[in-house]
Amino acid sequence: MSPILQWFFRNRKTGEITIAQAPNLVLWVVIVAGVLHWIWPWPGASAMVLDIIFRGGLVVWALDEIFRGVNPWRRCLGGVVLVYELAILL
Repeated sequence: MSPILQWFFRNRKTGEITIAQAPNLVLWVVIVAGVLHWIWPWPGASAMVLDIIFRGGLVVWALDEIFRGVNPWRRCLGGVVLVYELAILL
């Protein structure tokens, strides 16, 4: 693997290559809200609440990855998700 790719994917805490990680609590909330919204797609207050939880959770997760990501890849991933969510909101 080239030195640039090693730098991009190398976990700064463990020294191993990290591309994906187990979901943290915020991402689990996003996953559950997304599945419930997918199962319950009818318009109404509950669907709106699930959508707010889903999108808000993704913004929180993205900010967490930007500031506390273990490598540049994870930080870029958080940045892309944040830009996407902000583009949808605006």
